[in-house]
Amino acid sequence: MSRAFNSYLSRRLAIILSLCVITPAGFACKFYAGPGGGWFNDYGGGVAYEIFWCLVVFFFWPEKKAAVKIAVWVFIVTCLLETLQLWHPPFLRQIRSTFPGKALLGTTFAWWDFPHYVIGTFLGWLWMRALGRNHD
Repeated sequence: MSRAFNSYLSRRLAIILSLCVITPAGFACKFYAGPGGGWFNDYGGGVAYEIFWCLVVFFFWPEKKAAVKIAVWVFIVTCLLETLQLWHPPFLRQIRSTFPGKALLGTTFAWWDFPHYVIGTFLGWLWMRALGRNHD
């Protein structure tokens, strides 16, 4: 196998391992009950959510130079999803009544989610750059 192909596989494996770290961390934020639990429940999960989506997209577009575009688009889409929480048609209420629906779409709009989305996309961008640097 060529060096480029090995680097490609190595980066993909690193992304999968990263997703295996950030996914349970994000869910843990939602269920954490210790000191600062309110922040973790309401906002820490949002930071992890942004990182998660950055890494998912990076898995399919694993070029270091794409990291900025990925972070920007993840931020835009998640902000749109946050704004969508102001809309409550029956089909969205039904989706949001399930755990996956709550986890992916959210249930209540909060202005304070936006700064945490900025933090999450920035950390996601740093994470993607680190993965790109280690496998170029």
